Amino acid sequence: MIFNAITLLGGLAMFLYGMRMMSGGLKSSASGTLKNIMEKVTNSPINAFLLGVAVTAIIQSSTATIVITSGLVAAGIISLKQSLGIIIGANVGTTVTGQIIRLLDIDGSAGSVLQFFKPSTLAPIALIIGIVLIMFCKFRRSDTIGTIAMGFGILFSGLMNMTGAVSSLTDSPLMHGLFTSIGDNHFVGYLIGAGVAFVLQSSSATIGILQAFSFSGNLTFKAVYAVITGVYLGDCVTTAIVCSIGAKADSKRVGIVNILFNFGKTALALIGVNIFHALGLLDRLWEAPVNSGIIADTNTVFNLVCAVLLLPLVGVFEKLSRKIVKDDPEKVDKYAEKLNALSPVFFSTPALALRGCYDVLKESLSVSILSINKALGLIEKFSPDVYKEVEEEEDDVDKLTDSVSDYMVQLSGHLKEDYHVKILDEYYKVVTEFERLSDHALNLAMCARSLEEDKISFSDPSLRELEIVRDLLNKIFNYTTSAYEKRDVAAARHIEPLEEVMDDMINALHDNHLARLRTGTCTIHAGTVFLDILNNIERISDVCSNIGIAVIARVNPEVANLAHSYISSLHKGSDENYNHEYEAAHEEFFDRLKNN
Repeated sequence: MIFNAITLLGGLAMFLYGMRMMSGGLKSSASGTLKNIMEKVTNSPINAFLLGVAVTAIIQSSTATIVITSGLVAAGIISLKQSLGIIIGANVGTTVTGQIIRLLDIDGSAGSVLQFFKPSTLAPIALIIGIVLIMFCKFRRSDTIGTIAMGFGILFSGLMNMTGAVSSLTDSPLMHGLFTSIGDNHFVGYLIGAGVAFVLQSSSATIGILQAFSFSGNLTFKAVYAVITGVYLGDCVTTAIVCSIGAKADSKRVGIVNILFNFGKTALALIGVNIFHALGLLDRLWEAPVNSGIIADTNTVFNLVCAVLLLPLVGVFEKLSRKIVKDDPEKVDKYAEKLNALSPVFFSTPALALRGCYDVLKESLSVSILSINKALGLIEKFSPDVYKEVEEEEDDVDKLTDSVSDYMVQLSGHLKEDYHVKILDEYYKVVTEFERLSDHALNLAMCARSLEEDKISFSDPSLRELEIVRDLLNKIFNYTTSAYEKRDVAAARHIEPLEEVMDDMINALHDNHLARLRTGTCTIHAGTVFLDILNNIERISDVCSNIGIAVIARVNPEVANLAHSYISSLHKGSDENYNHEYEAAHEEFFDRLKNN
């Protein structure tokens, strides 16, 4: 018996690992479109319900669907009300796994086509396909598809081991007593279902184990229906705990609604079954042994019927959740929505996590560029209020970049796909550059404040020169913004020739400044501030160049390793497009400088 128990546990381990592999691969492959689909959910509970069914059927995990939904609610992408239908749909979608597992019911006398779908045939075929894709194929998603196939094969191999061990344990007095006690005491069955689902953190896995035990022939309907209803409670408690970790009020309410729905579902199932039994409608089924298919169908029927009956009550669940979970204390934070999207619940769906990083970084770049232009405006006309805005925006960018940097460090260990890693590499490179832009904005503002405090003003030629430089800088900003926000490599390639023109322009303005010093049209103190401004502008254009290189490197990894050589080759005239653009920009801005 001990060895059979070891075999049973080993089969369970394979089953759980296979389910995790398959679910992980499916989530990884689907995550790119998952967020876009869930963002477009309407206010119709029916559409939201169907979405929850579909997503859960695809990724094979109601917990994952509900946790992702919780994260989207926290990020403000969908409302709590929109999430309610998805939650109910997720509970129905998870029954698909049980319907797949019922393939174990196909017997040896089945026709040749059905024989192909027997687990003893499907498992090795899936394993062979998986290992071939992982080891010998090199197309973009070969590893992901191979992982899904391997997970499917391991899942069924584990199930076959479990059923084999259970059949050997059938004659054990202990097992017989266990099955009898479940049948005679529905409360014990309910607790067993809830306890196992809570420990395994998966209703699908618990139903699968029950299906494996059904091959002993000792499980009757009166024994399993209470276990199945107990599974609903155990699984939803785990989900609620995950949803509540570090979450805002609405996100926690998603988990609470899931618990309320499952309590309602449990009550309906238990009451309904007992009423039907009392009316004699279940007499033929009550004492009869159940197989894997009956368990799968019972689970599906319970979920579908309860969903239909309880879907109109989603508004009641929402109100109850608001009474149970109080609103967060009101706190004004204009970036709270974007920072809330940096949620650990998205680690299992990297595309969603990376989208959150993108949105925060995009905001950082936008704020930094706006702040630089405000600071340059202060040089001509100083305003204490605008200066304060630049200071506050520098703090805001620090907060945004610090938050996204910490999040990316945590996310990095969860990335498996090469293209996800490349995206994160780009974000690692640009996050410090965006922060530097805001630092330079504050430096420029401090230069303007120095001029104001010392009652110094620049000469008209100096101001016109700064206007020309500012126009060139904004042209660089336009390409930088397009390069990052649109992943536009063509725009990124426009930055470097303009940055080189900026270097030439700064050198020319240095010479003009020295000429003004010699003629006495500029004071030494004003000249010192003027040079500080030029140095900051030159460094800003260098930062934009680095951002452009990071965007190019995401598409051409060789550039990342040889960035200095790549830029040097451009400066030496090796690229005709670069040469043409440099010459055109040089002529445009230096003509303006000559006519100044």
